[in-house]
Amino acid sequence: MNKLLTAAIAATIAASSLGVASAAEAQSRGAIEQRQNIREDRREFRQDNRNDRREYRQDIRDDRRELRQDRRAYGRYQQAQRRYNAARYQPPRGYQTRQWAYGQQLPTYYRSNQYVVSNYGQYGLRAPPRGYQYVRSGNDVVLAAVAGGLITAVIAGLFN
Repeated sequence: MNKLLTAAIAATIAASSLGVASAAEAQSRGAIEQRQNIREDRREFRQDNRNDRREYRQDIRDDRRELRQDRRAYGRYQQAQRRYNAARYQPPRGYQTRQWAYGQQLPTYYRSNQYVVSNYGQYGLRAPPRGYQYVRSGNDVVLAAVAGGLITAVIAGLFN
């Protein structure tokens, strides 16, 4: 009887410890799941932020692209659609008529009032951007920076 009683008590203790262990195990599982949910929420938040940054960068890139396209609206080299009559061209002393190209620098002699085309509307030209002016060189017109003379566009054959 003594052995039976000891076995029963041992079985009861073992069963109760299993029950306590499973309850504790369930609590720890719940805590683990809760931590995993928090991690997933953080991960989603980071991904949302990442997507927002990507969209922001894409918007900036699009803005830059539009700005570049606006600058390129003045084609680097254009053939004039129509030719206009103008006074006879006399190059600056020491210079000959030549073909200018995008990126070259126009000498200071060409930037005097004698060669600047101030009535650009009469010749079918758009208003030059701020800091630029049209300059006549032979039968061509060049869009150049006022300060440094850097050529931005060449309109070939505008004058007869």
